[in-house]
Amino acid sequence: MRWLLLGLIVATTVASDLLQSHEMTLAGEQTGSARGLWGILKLVAHRKWLLLAIALMAVSFFAFLALIQTQPLSFAVPASAGSFILETLLAKLLLKEDVGALRAGGALLVFVGILMVTDIGFGGM
Repeated sequence: MRWLLLGLIVATTVASDLLQSHEMTLAGEQTGSARGLWGILKLVAHRKWLLLAIALMAVSFFAFLALIQTQPLSFAVPASAGSFILETLLAKLLLKEDVGALRAGGALLVFVGILMVTDIGFGGM
């Protein structure tokens, strides 16, 4: 069950973040004032993909709560960082972002860390 929840957390987090980035890029820069906040709330209300992103964030949050009911936090948090790797890859492929060697190397380090905390590939070192 932990792998199912972890997969759900990673998938919904990645999808939510990609949708948010795409929609906010289309929306352009908003101001940080109270009027700007109201404008962002109106923007969210009129963009179906942004609403879907919020729903996916909620699914991710509740799946994370379910995961930490049965698994230690020291497993759940690092393992859910798998979203960083997938997001970096998909940002490059789908959003056409420039992902340099430093970012790619950082994602690789995260991947190695995930392998270490989940005992996958290291045989329970």
